[in-house]
Amino acid sequence: MSYRTNPSKPLGVAGIGYAFMGKAHSNAWRNVASFFNVPAFEQKVLVGRDAGQVAEAAKKYGWAESATDWRAVIARDDIHIVDICAPGWMHAEIAIAALDAGKHVLVEKPLANTIAEAEAMTAAAAAARACGVQSMVGFNYRRVPALALARELIAEGRLGTVRHVRAAYMQDWLADDKASMTWRLRKETAGSGALGDIASHAIDQVQYLTGQAVTEVTGTLRTFVAERPGPNGPEEVTVDDAAWATLGMTGNISASVEASRVATGQKNSLRIEVYGSLGSLTFDLENLNELNFLDATTPVREQGFRRILVNEPEHPYMAAWWPQGHIIGWEHTFTHQIRDFLGAIETGAAPSPSFEEGLQVQRILAAVEKSANNKSTLTAVEQKTYATVEGA
Repeated sequence: MSYRTNPSKPLGVAGIGYAFMGKAHSNAWRNVASFFNVPAFEQKVLVGRDAGQVAEAAKKYGWAESATDWRAVIARDDIHIVDICAPGWMHAEIAIAALDAGKHVLVEKPLANTIAEAEAMTAAAAAARACGVQSMVGFNYRRVPALALARELIAEGRLGTVRHVRAAYMQDWLADDKASMTWRLRKETAGSGALGDIASHAIDQVQYLTGQAVTEVTGTLRTFVAERPGPNGPEEVTVDDAAWATLGMTGNISASVEASRVATGQKNSLRIEVYGSLGSLTFDLENLNELNFLDATTPVREQGFRRILVNEPEHPYMAAWWPQGHIIGWEHTFTHQIRDFLGAIETGAAPSPSFEEGLQVQRILAAVEKSANNKSTLTAVEQKTYATVEGA
C-alpha cells in the first residue's frame, strides 16, 4: 500500500463535508500554496449528501468537481488525501475506509464520538503508517502563532516550573433558549455538547502548551435548556450546554477547563492562562495576534504583563504572511494546519496531533463525562444568620 503510485504527479485531495468546517478547510487548501512551499496537490473533489448544494459549494470553494458518494471517491486512484469535515458520527467509518485504501487522512476534532470508535481509528492509522500513510487530527488552535510561541517560551523555561493552567472556551450561540435544534445537540450524532465541541480544544491546549499529560479528572456537565425547537416540534437536548473539569497532570501540574455554548456575550473566547515559578502567560482567541507575558525574574518594581504582538517573521508561521504589524485571522490556522500536514506527507515525519493524541483527548472527555454522571452526594453547608453588630 502506498500513498500514490507516481510521486511526480500532484497529490489529489478529496474534501468530505462542505458546511462550516468544510468551508474553513477548503479556504486553506485554496490558499496554502500561495504562501508556503508545499508539495503539489489538486483540489479534486468535494463530497456532500445534497448534490445541488455540494456542487455549488465545490464551485465556490475551488474544487474541480463534486460528488455524493464518499466510498466511490475513496476508491479512486487519483485521490491520495481525504480531509474529513463531516459530523463526528461519520468520522470513524470514513477515516478507517480511507486509511485501509492507502489514503492520507486529516479529520476534524474530536477524533470520534466514542472511545471505541477512536480506538478503531487509531489502530487503522497505526497499520497505515507502517505503509507510509499519514494521519492527523485537526486541532487547529495549535497553529495559532501566539499559542505556538507560548509553547516555545514554556519549553525554553521562561516560565520556570509550570504549576497550574486555566483554560476557558466560551461561546453564546445557544444562549437563546429558542435557538433551533441541530445535530450538535443530539448525542447520537454529536457525541457530546460543549464538552466535545469546544472543551476538547481547551484540553488539547493544556497538554500541548505544557508538554504534559492529563492523568486524573473531576468533571461537571450541565444542560440549561432541555428542549429546543425542531422541525416537528420541541426536541429533547441530549448533550451538555456547558462543562467544567479539574485536571491533574504529569509534571505536578493542576489545570482547570471550562466550556460553555450559553455564555451570553462571549462569541468565541478561548482564554488560556499559564502560571509558572518564573513567569506567566495569558492568551485570548478574540485577540489571537497577541500574547501577554510576565517575566517574574525582573525587579518587582518593573514587573507586569507585557503585550507581544505576534506578527514578526521570527514568530511561528509568520514569515510567510505580511510585513510586521499586519495581523492575521482565525482562518489562517487552517492554512497552517494544511501546510504542516502536507509537509509531513512529503518528508515522512510523524504529524501532530496524531490519532493517538486524539484518542488520548477522547479518553479525557469520556472521563469528564463519567465523573459528571457519578456525582458524589453533596454535603450541605450549614447556614447561619448572624445579627448585625451596631456600629460595625
